[in-house]
Formats: sequence, C-alpha cells, structure tokens
Amino acid sequence: MRWTVLDSPIGEFSVATDDGGVCGAHFGRVEGAVTAPADELSRRVVAELRAYFAGELTEFAVPVSVRRGSDFERAVWREMTLIPYAGMLTYGEVARQLGDPGAARAVGVACNRNPVPVIVPCHRIVGAGSKLIGFGGGLDRKRFLLELEARVDFERSLLGLG
Repeated sequence: MRWTVLDSPIGEFSVATDDGGVCGAHFGRVEGAVTAPADELSRRVVAELRAYFAGELTEFAVPVSVRRGSDFERAVWREMTLIPYAGMLTYGEVARQLGDPGAARAVGVACNRNPVPVIVPCHRIVGAGSKLIGFGGGLDRKRFLLELEARVDFERSLLGLG
C-alpha cells in the first residue's frame, strides 16, 4: 500500500493505492505518506482528487480496490457509487434500496466504515429531511463536499454542461 497526501480545501487528505487501485483514504496526514507520488496510479488519483476539489471533475475514473467489509457494507458502498454527483439519499432510502427498510442505522455504520471516502461518496448519504449527520471526516467537511457539488452542478447546468 502506497500513501500519498495532498492539500485540499478540507485540509490534508491522504489516499492509498495498491496494485488494484485506490484502497484507502483518510482525512488528515497518514504517517509515511509522501507528497510526490512515484507511481502512475497514485499520480492519477491525486490529479483526479485535485480536479474534484477544483470543481472540474464530477466522476472519478480511477479503479477502487477494497478487499474488506461485510457483504452488507460492500453493498452499501456500491450504492454510494450510484448516487449521482450533487445527489443525496437518506440512510433509510439506501436501506430500502438494499431490501431492508429497517437497516438505516446499519447503513450509517457502513458509511462510517467506508475505506475510501470522497471517491466512494459517503458524504452524499444524509439523515431524514436532508439533515447532516454522521460523517467520519466531520460535519464541516461533509457540508463542504455537498456544497461544492451543488455549486458545480448548478454552474454546469447554467452553462448547459449538466
């Protein structure tokens, strides 16, 4: 696993790659993370993250390589990747989509265990009534990410790009 750290509008953000793709992300600096990635995949991930934070990228293309998590967690993480840019679903809606309407809290736990936040967009899952709750990176970061996407989506629609 190779960790790279980059400065972002939400503070330092560390991202890990392995031979299969992006396998981890962490808010803050991970010990041993480098600022100048040496391999092509790490450079691509950093470039895509920078473009995302600049409002120039609405969909990540880098492969994700997650080898952990229960079947339920992995199902929740897959659902996250289906939420469109600037979109939001509630924990309850995700639970219903997975066929278990009573599993909203379990969806929240799976969101908290998401090993690749931002790239696998757990920030797009909110509480009932669009209430901002439960984000491992802190609610200020969740709010920033949602506002960034809403602003970019609005600007793209004004330009006829969305």
